[in-house]
Amino acid sequence: MKSPLILTLLAGSVLLPATAQAQEQSPFSGPRIEILGGYDTLRSGSDVDIDTDDDGIFEDNDLDQSVDGFAYGAAVGYDFDLGSVIFGVEAEYMDSTGKQETDEDIAAPFGYRINVKRDLYLGARIGAQVAPRTLIYAKGGYTNTSVESRFQDRIEDDGFDFEFDDTQSIDGFRVGAGIEQLIGPGYVKLEYRYSNYSGLKFDDELFSDNSEIGIDLDRHQVLAGIGVRF
Repeated sequence: MKSPLILTLLAGSVLLPATAQAQEQSPFSGPRIEILGGYDTLRSGSDVDIDTDDDGIFEDNDLDQSVDGFAYGAAVGYDFDLGSVIFGVEAEYMDSTGKQETDEDIAAPFGYRINVKRDLYLGARIGAQVAPRTLIYAKGGYTNTSVESRFQDRIEDDGFDFEFDDTQSIDGFRVGAGIEQLIGPGYVKLEYRYSNYSGLKFDDELFSDNSEIGIDLDRHQVLAGIGVRF
């Protein structure tokens, strides 16, 4: 009679700690999916304009101006409870309404348009659970964005008629920080991130006698999101 009782006690001593550990697992762990939206601004990473010949070709409308818009998209991720910290990996697809355009009456002799297109991100984040239902975190990783640029001269009397239309994909890096709050079965978040892209190129026929003009781009975003965990 004593043997079954002893075996039962031993089994309980093994199962109880495992059960307690499972109960202590952070609610911020596991797979997740979310939708995002918010403010998006893209601008040259330098205050120096692309008018390298100093001929006033863009006057006060050089391409170091901001291209503002609304960013929207979705992300998936997986977070691990490492005890003192939460570590996660994530992937994201975004698009933007960001657009800047003007005609040759304002930016003589060119009319131009800059459109901000899709934005891809793959990275990681690390955070701390500062309250039972609140997580703060920092993030970083690889990003790639697409930018469409068009320049057009519509002054035919000057004998200077051309149209330049190009879409470029540009690699970069992203860093950011945010706060995530559990609400019912899901969560909401608020996040700021900074991205830098190198290598936006313009042909020398447009702006100077140099072989090519490269522009670094800075991107700032403030986004809100809503998601669920599985």
